[in-house]
Amino acid sequence: MDIRVKKEAPDLLKTKPDENSLGFGQHMTDHMFVMLYDEGIGWHDAAVQPYENFSLDPAAMVLHYGQAIFEGLKAYRGNDDKIYLFRPTENLKRMNASAARMCMPEIPVDAVYDALKKLVALDKDWVPRADGATLYIRPTMVASEAGLGVRPSRQYIFFIINCPVGAYYPEGFNPVKIFVTDKYVRAVAGGVGNVKTAGNYAASIMAAVEAQKLGYTQVLWLDAIERRYIEEVGTMNIFFLIGDELITPPLTGSILPGITRDSVLRLTKDWGLKVSEKRITIDEVLAANEKGNLREIFGTGTAAVISPVGEINYKDQICTINNGKTGELSQKLFDELQAIQNGSSADPYGWVVEV
Repeated sequence: MDIRVKKEAPDLLKTKPDENSLGFGQHMTDHMFVMLYDEGIGWHDAAVQPYENFSLDPAAMVLHYGQAIFEGLKAYRGNDDKIYLFRPTENLKRMNASAARMCMPEIPVDAVYDALKKLVALDKDWVPRADGATLYIRPTMVASEAGLGVRPSRQYIFFIINCPVGAYYPEGFNPVKIFVTDKYVRAVAGGVGNVKTAGNYAASIMAAVEAQKLGYTQVLWLDAIERRYIEEVGTMNIFFLIGDELITPPLTGSILPGITRDSVLRLTKDWGLKVSEKRITIDEVLAANEKGNLREIFGTGTAAVISPVGEINYKDQICTINNGKTGELSQKLFDELQAIQNGSSADPYGWVVEV
């Protein structure tokens, strides 16, 4: 695929924000990647270009029927000042899994990967140097055909935008507080809980708002049928260290197959830990804590990487984990993944690529 590259005019380049107060998702870079899809033609007009607004018809099908998917990955500035990506093609492959489920066209992974590297290289000065800060990358696809009627769109826009970010959670790499809901459900097997479609996140907002009013950072979701089995946190997969066993819920069709989740499974197995992907109920977690066997809980995801959990609230029962402190395994995983991602540690898995 021919990818045009058009640079922003020097006098129109944005003023870069303070790297020590970035927040998350607030500052977009100077450039973006865009390509269009038309049924019968395929993907075309691929371009790395200045960041700009889209024009959508009010009848664009994404606005009415929700055909919208996205991904999230990061670019890291290493100690050697080089720019690295972490398992980028896995994100693009997962996006194609989302596209297939949502009846959207698959993207050409090799061509988009090439475009992604061109885009990050062009905006390389936006990759932060501040400790813990990164460049967040958001590939997205939306249905753009104008028309009413529930069916797959015949036209799509695929784009990639970037933004420099600090810590995802205000707590940074400190234990977060999680609220367990049995009032709302996120997804059910056979639905779309295992793909990154926009509607999943819209459906989660009510519970998240209610949890935040109570002082909790995120929501831990239970299964939609019995409302007992733990699934995932709104923005992360979840792990439990009970005794000497590390447990995470299995991929049964209602939770997202996280790239960081997969990386943690690979690392911990290679470290010789007993690792299980199995169903676990919230009652089992609370019982393990009562017995003193629940050593750690942590979430995994691109945005936060590893997020230790210091407290969970289920039906007003407060469960404090590891005295509210970051656990040894959480810290080790965070340090190891960050070291691999920024190129300061050996990468025996071939996960990291230089831009």
